[in-house]
Amino acid sequence: MKKYLFLLFISFLAVSCSKVKVEGNIKGGFPLERIEFIEASGVATLPLVNIGVDAKGNFKGDFKAPKNGIYAMTYAGKMTFIYLKKGQTLKIYGDAATFPEVYKIEGDAKKNNDFITATQKYLESYSSKLDRQMLQKKESEFLAQIKKIYSDLEKNLEENAKKYDADKEVVKLKKDELTANILTFLVQYQSAHGQVSGDPSFKVSKTFVDYEQSLTKNNDRMVEELPVYRNYLLSKVGQDFQTFAEKQKDKNTASMSAIFARFLETKKDMSQKTKDYLLAFVIAKFDLNPYTSDADKVKKVSDEYIKDSEVKKDLNSAINAVFGLKKGTEAPKASLIKLDGKSANFEMNGKPTLVMSYASWNPYIAQSTIPVLKEVVNFYKSKVNFAFVNLDDTQEQFTKTANAMLKGVPGTNYYAEGGLSSEYAKKYFIYGFKIPGFFLIDKEGKIASQTFYNLGDPKFVAEMNKISGLQAPSVNPQANLQNDLLQQNPKTDSAQAK
Repeated sequence: MKKYLFLLFISFLAVSCSKVKVEGNIKGGFPLERIEFIEASGVATLPLVNIGVDAKGNFKGDFKAPKNGIYAMTYAGKMTFIYLKKGQTLKIYGDAATFPEVYKIEGDAKKNNDFITATQKYLESYSSKLDRQMLQKKESEFLAQIKKIYSDLEKNLEENAKKYDADKEVVKLKKDELTANILTFLVQYQSAHGQVSGDPSFKVSKTFVDYEQSLTKNNDRMVEELPVYRNYLLSKVGQDFQTFAEKQKDKNTASMSAIFARFLETKKDMSQKTKDYLLAFVIAKFDLNPYTSDADKVKKVSDEYIKDSEVKKDLNSAINAVFGLKKGTEAPKASLIKLDGKSANFEMNGKPTLVMSYASWNPYIAQSTIPVLKEVVNFYKSKVNFAFVNLDDTQEQFTKTANAMLKGVPGTNYYAEGGLSSEYAKKYFIYGFKIPGFFLIDKEGKIASQTFYNLGDPKFVAEMNKISGLQAPSVNPQANLQNDLLQQNPKTDSAQAK
């Protein structure tokens, strides 16, 4: 028993120490804006936490960090990158006018991020002296200049590492990032020099190739850690892939990722890890689009070609996040709270249900989404249930928001306790970028559609018609905010209580 309790304690300690605590203040911060942290090296990155800012600009939260590394921090549609380690407490401060590009860090995350800030400033200053005329230079001159650039930037990295006492792993990461950027310069020269120099027959020498290969000795590590390196590899194989794709009989019907997966199978010199990361990168870049992509086809490519279990797991999480849970699967049970304070699950009543996930901080939801939603509800209410799941930070805010925006709208109001950290959000893969979002559950309790973000999407109307047996009037696909389902014009409910 003692041994078991000791192991349990160690396990708990390992989990708790992986969390990053975040707190700080944004002077002039707006309560409808949110702060998100995203692990930047993932194959298909998803927000790890979504933190609200109060009326005084204060914020506080925590998230489980999958690794020590670079994280994107977003606020008000802007983004910056910071280095975080498991178990750290991040204290960060700024002004709403310039945050998150300009900020101040205190605490145990300070030294590594001061190092990154200093190296970035030097890089920006150095880069301002460079121009595209480099691509016109003779190969020997270009290589000499590239090597000098690499040497200067590496020297600056080492000086700043010593000055700020940066951790070895963050220095190594920044050196790998520098290498990836230098490789990007090389591939640009290789593809563009012939054109800009007026020599279409130009090909780089063995010296050039050997230098490039000397920089890729840590290929598997860099492809795993750095999206910029994945971009370099994609550029490197771009022309060969284009030639391969043009020869495919189904080039006009197959997805980009399906053809790219076949192409990678021909690359015998590539490791499986590199193939997995590149394919996941291409899927995330081109085929994670809820309006134009087929979720089942995207999932099939992932399952068939990606071998690495972690890469596949991360990518499939992103697929679920963008498209919603797979059609035909049992809708997960999640504890919800109704307006009267009682716990509940979705009430099916022998009818299918349209579920809306939303929060008071969604931009313009009261002015835009709710009027159109009312039309949808009024048209389909005889055949479809409606469930409105609120993801605000507190139950008090849920009560205010539901009463202000949805009072009198046929349907059931629910609160997912904990908001975007709730059991509901986790089981249904709900993130800030997904709300307001809509999906259908059939009368047997199974997922019946992908997630939709536009009530004017013809695919959404088709699914509603199919599941209800009704036939709505034609909808202009561009008219998300227009009165197209019914020939009426309800008053806009612009109340968004705070």
